[in-house]
Amino acid sequence: ADESSGYESESAGGERGGAAAGGSRGRQRRARTAFTSEQVCRLEKTFQRQKYLGATERRKLAAALQLSEIQIKTWFQNRRMKLKRQI
Repeated sequence: ADESSGYESESAGGERGGAAAGGSRGRQRRARTAFTSEQVCRLEKTFQRQKYLGATERRKLAAALQLSEIQIKTWFQNRRMKLKRQI
């Protein structure tokens, strides 16, 4: 597993994801990120100030929280969808 990218390897013989889950054999699937309470708190505070992050802001936040930019981007997308459902 490559810890920095947030991906874990899928064994070629296993059908963990399978076609039903949208994956194909031999491809990598993303591991679920377990955010720490400190990371979530910082992400929520940032989200309260601004709902969208630019590339520079995302890069800085990712470095500060020791997460990848993709993880930050995905968290913000999911958080906006959560807000939309609540409204």
